[in-house]
Amino acid sequence: MSRVTLLDSSNAPAASQPLLAQIQAAFQSTPNMFRAVANSPVALQSMWAAFGALGQGTLGAALGEKIAVAVANRNRCEYCLAAHTALGKAAGVTAADMQAAQSAESDDPRTAAALRFALRMVEQRAAVGEAEVQRLRDAGFDDGQIVEIIAHVALNLFTNYINVALDVPVDFPRVELRAAA
Repeated sequence: MSRVTLLDSSNAPAASQPLLAQIQAAFQSTPNMFRAVANSPVALQSMWAAFGALGQGTLGAALGEKIAVAVANRNRCEYCLAAHTALGKAAGVTAADMQAAQSAESDDPRTAAALRFALRMVEQRAAVGEAEVQRLRDAGFDDGQIVEIIAHVALNLFTNYINVALDVPVDFPRVELRAAA
């Protein structure tokens, strides 16, 4: 049971209503996370804008979704794990690859480097060193893409915190959390 009211267009603040309409159009439904965040129009605007901006980034949807499941798994956010696994599959990622990403694993060295870096960001509260950034460069990421990886981590921390703190009910097919390595 959510710790805040899950709003819709009939009871959301006026400033949240146009954003909820955009979200409804994008998903063909309004996921519970956005219904919870709609309690704060500025938080909803921030979250939705960040998703939109990062969706236009250079990392691509598949890597963005893999970062999301790695961060969600580490933070034990069942909502984001379920949502981003579904979105990853919709982006063409196999179920096996999404499951591997939960533990920052990938057969692709570039993807594995990004996922390991994302988890180090979470585990170390962003206190990563030059060597970790250099490993991303060595894997083929430029400075803009490194910043973009960090932005994905930050957005996913925001969504994980919303869903865990507010106990938002999962409305995507459930995915089993994996034990941390």
